[in-house]
Amino acid sequence: MLIRPRRNRVSAGVRGLIRETHLTPQHLVLPLFVQEGDGETPIPSMPGCVRLGINRLVEVARTAYDLGVAAVALFPRLDEALKTPRGEESLNANGLLQRAVKALKAALPGLVVITDVALDPYSSDGHDGLVLRGGIANDETLPLLAEMAVAQARAGADVVAPSDMMDGRVAAIRTALDAAGFINVGICSYCVKYASAFYGPFRDALDSAPRPGEDRPKDKKTYQMDPANVREAMREVALDEAEGADWLMVKPGLPYLDVVRAVREQSALPVAVYHVSGEYAMLKAAAANGWLDYNACLLESLTAFRRAGADLIFTYGAIDAARLLAR
Repeated sequence: MLIRPRRNRVSAGVRGLIRETHLTPQHLVLPLFVQEGDGETPIPSMPGCVRLGINRLVEVARTAYDLGVAAVALFPRLDEALKTPRGEESLNANGLLQRAVKALKAALPGLVVITDVALDPYSSDGHDGLVLRGGIANDETLPLLAEMAVAQARAGADVVAPSDMMDGRVAAIRTALDAAGFINVGICSYCVKYASAFYGPFRDALDSAPRPGEDRPKDKKTYQMDPANVREAMREVALDEAEGADWLMVKPGLPYLDVVRAVREQSALPVAVYHVSGEYAMLKAAAANGWLDYNACLLESLTAFRRAGADLIFTYGAIDAARLLAR
């Protein structure tokens, strides 16, 4: 035989020389859950993940940063007493999220801090937008999101990440940030966020699932995307890019690698992908049962995101992966 592809796989050295896709800690973003008080609270549906008090949050972020993970994404778990239909606590300069951002930037000035822009952590209705007239009121939600983004930028956020899927929110947020003088605060738009069944453990972590009631939608399908659609994703990408998004997010990750590739081919903007709670929990559960090797499957999954075209990956396994990559 003149042609033997196996010659390019003959040793680790040869394989490394011609490897097409590279994964490093700098490609990773570590999502972190923050809570009031000291210490940490385990999240049963996400083994290895915990809700962190601000002091512990800084310690964990420092561990990630020292391993080369360049960014964290923050998600606050609020007391029910602070939640309201309009999510006013999101604007509190001394609120949980804002204090967490300030603490991180004081301790680790070089760390990129990304904050979530959506009503659900603050809403007594458990939705990403304002509930009015039995549905999610798109246009009435936009000013609330814009104010929230400015409050997060004022606390020191480097990038705000609207995950709400309201139409027009990127333009509203960009306009508000610029008017407040935050022209260098970036927007990572969750422009392609599906109404996925893989989010369950995340909602356990924040207690942010939609609340039952006849006066509100029972799920998020009127604003998050239908998992069957990809052409619709291209429309969302074009709109958010035109409205001033700096990064584009696809969420979830592994079941949507075709969408990641499609977004990569359509846009020159950085593409992010979210290795979501359900995907992470499946790896952990299967590994706990001895059915697969967590470390190997984690790195394979993250490499798949890079191969599909993602520039950065939000993953709860960021510290694990960074340690493995340092070996």
